[in-house]
Amino acid sequence: MKEKVFEVNKVAAEYFHNNLYSPNAKIAQEYVKQRKLDNNSLKKFQIGYSGNFDDLYQELKKKGFNDEEIFESRLVLKSKNGKPNDAFKKRLMFPIVDVKERVIAFGGRALDDSKPKYINSPDTICYNKGRNLYALNIAKKTDKDYFLICEGYMDVISLHQRGIDNAVASLGTALTGEQGRLLKRYKSKIIIGYDSDSAGQSATMRGLDILQSLDYDIRILQLEGAKDPDEFVIKYGSGRFELYLKNAISLVEFKVKNLKQNLDLSQANDKIKFLNETCKILLKIQNKFEKEVYIEKISETYGISKEAIYGELNKLEYASSKGEKVLSRNHEVVNRTSIRKEKEDTGVNASRENLMILLLINEGQNVYQKIKDEISPEDFRNEANMEIAKILYNELEKGELSNVIGLFEGQEVLLSHITYILSKEFELSDVDKAVEDLKDKFIKEKLQDEKAEILKKLVSNDLDKEEAKALEVRLKEISKELVNLK
Repeated sequence: MKEKVFEVNKVAAEYFHNNLYSPNAKIAQEYVKQRKLDNNSLKKFQIGYSGNFDDLYQELKKKGFNDEEIFESRLVLKSKNGKPNDAFKKRLMFPIVDVKERVIAFGGRALDDSKPKYINSPDTICYNKGRNLYALNIAKKTDKDYFLICEGYMDVISLHQRGIDNAVASLGTALTGEQGRLLKRYKSKIIIGYDSDSAGQSATMRGLDILQSLDYDIRILQLEGAKDPDEFVIKYGSGRFELYLKNAISLVEFKVKNLKQNLDLSQANDKIKFLNETCKILLKIQNKFEKEVYIEKISETYGISKEAIYGELNKLEYASSKGEKVLSRNHEVVNRTSIRKEKEDTGVNASRENLMILLLINEGQNVYQKIKDEISPEDFRNEANMEIAKILYNELEKGELSNVIGLFEGQEVLLSHITYILSKEFELSDVDKAVEDLKDKFIKEKLQDEKAEILKKLVSNDLDKEEAKALEVRLKEISKELVNLK
């Protein structure tokens, strides 16, 4: 069915594109002329125009597709009376093409007062908006060493037409880990070129934090005199646009600048708040030299002494380390398994657990059904892995995983850890064998922990004969099980 839906999408894209040149598409022809799109761009991006009522449905039937295939594409819906009804009507159409050059979805812009102005394909068996980017199939061929991520289709098309051939769009969603990893196949530097009114929104910021956790060099484009890249490049030309790209600021600078917008630094309370929030941003920078560079720059730009910044950083670091100690003490009270506290979370253990988490995410039910009865979330020694496993197990008990990153929204520590795991490279030739090997290691470790606990009890004088005998029997069973696992 999936391949059939790809075919439906391809035929639909061709139909929409050809329709743009028909006498019935005057409104669309006027619009692209108004937006200064040339014929090369129309063909390069296969821009089209959707018809009315069930025009696309009738075209697809003529091409030999059956109703099941057509409805599965979500390009045609069933009306209340059961009749087919095109999902996109009288709209300028933008086919979304994946890196394998397959048409996977569509965006449609209203050309009249219809609401909403833009509608997009829902997720289908061929498409997930959080895993794809508009025009990446074209932009991946660029010679530039970075991608420019824009907000809309028109920004991307307009920029490509004027020689900015590395522009892509994020399909109306805050950037996701899946999109970040897809981009990372080609480039490790990104410039964000969002509209001026949305660049600082919380959803956007979360997406940028996810990209940063994937070790990207992120810059933010700061345009003046236009609300978006499309308007700017038409108004001022590509040469001036390139100058602004060269002067794009770092994510840290952007966050600090964004903080200041709602504060009056001539007021003591606002200045104190600004210093505190700025230092929270600086605290996340691991590289000491990089941190010092930003401290110098922030001190000069905003008139705050370096001593004050270092003082606030030290205060936050102390509060953070103190909080970790309290958390550790509380955890020991709640968690009675002394073995976990006594054994170190070695690099080998961490790597094994990270791989199991990755397999759960990538393989879903295939892995979960094999391990759930023998490995519990509590068997993960790393605290972050244990909490991630609890959430994944809970979701997998309901069915397949969908938006994994979304499960950890608002939990910065877990989100940072899971994006780290997803960015790691594990060489696996046989997934099933890897799962069985990992499962055996988890079980072996549990048995060794249980054996150590039994031996500790046996050397104490707190057991009666019956308890001691039962523990000795269990000890023999564990020894046999461990031999079988070797």
